[in-house]
Amino acid sequence: MCGIAGIIDLGPRAALAETARAMAESLRHRGPDDSGLFVDEAAGVALSHRRLSIIDLSPLGHQPMESADGRHVIVFNGEIYNYQLLRHELAGENFRGHSDTEILLAAVTRFGIEETLKRANGMFALALYDRKNRVLHLARDRLGQKPLYYGFAGNAFAFASELKAIRAIPSFAPDLDVAALASYMRHGYVPAPHAIYRGLFKLLPGTWLSIPLAGLAERRLPEARPYWSLEDKVKEGSAQPFDYSAEEAEDRLDALLRDAVRHCMVSDVPLGAFLSGGIDSSTVVALMQAQSSRPVRSFTIGFHEAGYDEAAFAGQVARHLGTDHTELYVDDAKARAVVPELPAMYDEPFADSSQIPTALVSGLARERVAVSLSGDGGDELFGGYNRYVWGRNTERLRALVPGPLRRLGAGAIESIPVGWFDALTRFLPARLRPPQPGDKLHKLASVLAAPSADEIYRRLVSLWPEPGKIVTGAREARTRLSAPETWPAVGFAGQMMFLDAAGYLPDDILTKLDRASMAVGLEARVPLLDHRVVEFAWRLPARFKLRGGQGKWLLRRVLRRYVPDALTDRPKMGFGVPIDSWLRGPLRDWAETLLSEDRLRREGFFDPAPIRRRLAEHLSGRRNWQHALWAVLMFQAWTERWLRG
Repeated sequence: MCGIAGIIDLGPRAALAETARAMAESLRHRGPDDSGLFVDEAAGVALSHRRLSIIDLSPLGHQPMESADGRHVIVFNGEIYNYQLLRHELAGENFRGHSDTEILLAAVTRFGIEETLKRANGMFALALYDRKNRVLHLARDRLGQKPLYYGFAGNAFAFASELKAIRAIPSFAPDLDVAALASYMRHGYVPAPHAIYRGLFKLLPGTWLSIPLAGLAERRLPEARPYWSLEDKVKEGSAQPFDYSAEEAEDRLDALLRDAVRHCMVSDVPLGAFLSGGIDSSTVVALMQAQSSRPVRSFTIGFHEAGYDEAAFAGQVARHLGTDHTELYVDDAKARAVVPELPAMYDEPFADSSQIPTALVSGLARERVAVSLSGDGGDELFGGYNRYVWGRNTERLRALVPGPLRRLGAGAIESIPVGWFDALTRFLPARLRPPQPGDKLHKLASVLAAPSADEIYRRLVSLWPEPGKIVTGAREARTRLSAPETWPAVGFAGQMMFLDAAGYLPDDILTKLDRASMAVGLEARVPLLDHRVVEFAWRLPARFKLRGGQGKWLLRRVLRRYVPDALTDRPKMGFGVPIDSWLRGPLRDWAETLLSEDRLRREGFFDPAPIRRRLAEHLSGRRNWQHALWAVLMFQAWTERWLRG
């Protein structure tokens, strides 16, 4: 895992090398072990690299790396899990070392870049400079596990793993994109291909972009091309679903997951796994332990706050599997101490509050390992989020209950304060008690009142339902969410899973994991997102995912082979922290300062009225607006660090 950056200077080139070095230095946290620089003064091209050594720790893995024939130069961030298979396919090549980067370069020389991308199984972002044709190629892995920003920055074209590297370019003048800000206010992240600054973009997952240097003077970029398409795989899977029995499907998924996990366990440095005790992480750790000759190192963060602690569940799974388990209970003060670090860690506005425990567990793991496997991706592939069940049931309800009655019921639910619902459910047994029931019922009320099926999903995922009215002078950036006519015809629950896998997964879940792990120099791998597993999941009939009011039906059956149901069968919990109570208590002064009416009005980004109204309702305890308020707070904190710092 590494940090990559590069620049094609369109103006004076006196400081080309110095600028590229500064870009790489801003990414030191992503690659603390080594740095490298390639400069082609005549072409105005510089590529820079920060290395976290994982495979081939010797100097033979140093980057930027040139191909054997000298034609191509690469900077690469990530891992190619099937690099040994590719090496076998490249019989006759004389390799100097055994890094996946060298094998990738040799594959490009023999097969070309597009065919190499199709053959590669891994997580990556890369830049490949063709010195002969003076073309720069950028590419990103199929599911978007590794980030890549690009665009025009002052007198240059630039790319980088993180925006802070592009900010290191002296001629770059950051100009906030208010359309991207409006989209951020809906989602809590800036959806790709947009970025928070005008002129910059995120490369979409599964695509590659070829940029001839000769055309850059006109400041126009060609469109990225897909080498793999999630949408195509969803359509193909729907058109040709597997005709498996439950037993056959279970056997096939078990074998696929075992192989994906085995690939992710290849490392020349110590390796472990995050373990929450939920279905996904327990499956990954179980399959690791089943293929390991020694106890797998597993890591869990615990909280003393009721409704947010999964450490006890993780401990039970760890003891059953026999892992070498590390558990750390964190008090509120230590968790809150992460908050001031977030704007630097996420140098684009980002408001998923589980960024806090993700940062904490990454720091814990880094004390003992350099690579950690994660269970992310299972919800989007196998129907794990509650909203899939809610959405399907609500869609059925819409056909039976007239709109006025649904809106009446929704109004009745919303008239009851969140805290009352929370208090009522305390009488239920702990095993049956859902986390944050008041929040969930109020969200359900919003869904019941939705006028259309696509609006149900939009309301389920929106922090602010009409962000264009909150962000001053903004029209929300166009995304898949605003174009329901383009959604694949795979049933409403299937559409929600597709939209989450195409947007929420790379732009929120994987961004959160990448920035939190890379901030401490930890490589995080996600075996459930092996593209073979993804393609298999989309060929499964819906009954293998959602059944009996529960998601992940087939994945649960696989896990049952290794871990008893009693250890994992419980209501789904989010990996979160009690932002709601923090905003009413220890973070109240901080929130009041950032959201003061005078400040909001003076800075001019937002209409203060709806924000101040929600803040007042939240502080009074009548409503829980923690997620909506956290989005504004994270943007305000981000502006202090990056626009005014």
